[in-house]
Amino acid sequence: MADHTASMTPVPCCSICIANYNGVGLLEACIGSVLAQGWWDRAEIIVHDDASTDGSVAFLRTRYPTVQVLESQENVGFCIANNRMARMARGEFLLFLNNDAMLLPGALDALLAAARQLKRPAILSLPQYDAESGRLLDRGCLLDPFLNPVPNHDSTRREVGMVMGACMWLPKALWDELGGFPEWFGSIGEDLYLCCIARLRGASVHVPPVSGYRHHVGYSFGGGQIRAGRLRTTFRRRGLSERNKSFALVVCYPLPALCVLLPLHLVFLVAEGGLLALLKRDSRYWRSIYGPCLAQLWRNRSLLLQTRAEVQAQRRVGLREFFSTFVIWPRKLTLLLRHGLPIVS
Repeated sequence: MADHTASMTPVPCCSICIANYNGVGLLEACIGSVLAQGWWDRAEIIVHDDASTDGSVAFLRTRYPTVQVLESQENVGFCIANNRMARMARGEFLLFLNNDAMLLPGALDALLAAARQLKRPAILSLPQYDAESGRLLDRGCLLDPFLNPVPNHDSTRREVGMVMGACMWLPKALWDELGGFPEWFGSIGEDLYLCCIARLRGASVHVPPVSGYRHHVGYSFGGGQIRAGRLRTTFRRRGLSERNKSFALVVCYPLPALCVLLPLHLVFLVAEGGLLALLKRDSRYWRSIYGPCLAQLWRNRSLLLQTRAEVQAQRRVGLREFFSTFVIWPRKLTLLLRHGLPIVS
């Protein structure tokens, strides 16, 4: 089969950045979906390999010789991987695409058209579909008061609170202004953080209604899925999620909201961790998720307060506008009532 890689242009319209770790079995579908967009003279593809041990680099260099490969000698995580690719990128726009995600036909055209039509800088994504079942997962997400994503299924709603980093498009100029992903997050929640920072500065977070992408949710960290009516996750994923949502809340919430919601958030974390450990008769819930989250909030307080001061000094919107994409009802209560206690492995 002939290799159909995108030709290089002096100034590509879009730089497509794919972070890869041991995803050799996913790369052909992912890159193939990009090449099928027909953007031969408008896009460059960059892959950051995060010290894979499955032959990913050899596969890329043999199968896709014009794809630019950044080979890391050590595993650095999702945030650093994407920041490295963004520094290398030459496009007017960036598209961060997970190696377990595949663009549907017309995806790049839809993103570019929406970016051109909006009257302000924007972070964009597309409707997300489950790779196995084809079920619509979300059209971006709203947020609850504690920064838990609430999937949006309303096809008429374009403005949302956040979009997933599995398929995230934005102008490189906006990325540079926002400072990229916070490398101290490691992985998980960096998309939430960047979208909140963008909205604080008056940028849009937008999902056009057409095209989309398919996603193997939870491939990298496990869990994050509802199977047979139960929410399934992992201790590692849940620990990173609780920690990084807490970091984002401290940094991003305007002071009046922070004074009310941070104490509630901390009380709920303690109560949730204790109850889960008791009901599941498993101390790992506290030791692996909630205890470390509270400890790291304290240990990183200087970094969080310094970052918060910098972020809030550049805030350009009021409370009403910032919280316009939030819902009141906590997402975790909805999941509990609908699916019961999560299954954590």
